[in-house]
Amino acid sequence: KTVFSNKCKHPLHSAVFLDRDGVLNHAIVKAGKPYSPASLDDLVIVQEAKPALQALKAAGFLLIVVTNQPDIARGKTSLETVQSIHQTLSDQLPLDDIWVCYHDDPDDCDCRKPKPGLLWQAAKRHPIDFSKSFLIGDRWRDIEAGQQAGCLTVWLDHGYADPAPNPP
Repeated sequence: KTVFSNKCKHPLHSAVFLDRDGVLNHAIVKAGKPYSPASLDDLVIVQEAKPALQALKAAGFLLIVVTNQPDIARGKTSLETVQSIHQTLSDQLPLDDIWVCYHDDPDDCDCRKPKPGLLWQAAKRHPIDFSKSFLIGDRWRDIEAGQQAGCLTVWLDHGYADPAPNPP
């Protein structure tokens, strides 16, 4: 059965929203806290990511990365570095789209997880049925964003010194 949006008459897609660091690539963990790779040389793609994403793609899911990258706002990394990491991920993994928030918490934007703005932005480009979609993340912020958008969520617990997500 194909589900159509009342507004746009396009079929709604099921998607898997993926956090980047700690899900697609290994986070750099320092003192129990995860950090983004500081350079392309630091990027290590999770070995299981490609076959898992290929299986999800074969099952008909859109694969959309939603990632906070506040190191841009903090002046710790360059936009070019983040873009080169995304290009490498796109070249090696079957991703449909990548959405990035470059802000930090004090900016109080709508796109920084735990707010669901990145997911909503993605749904403007790809009509998405959130009730049949998933978000996979490794931090409470990811899980809360997915819950607020109405997705089912999968938390990858890497044992960070971070709060656990709230149950749905």
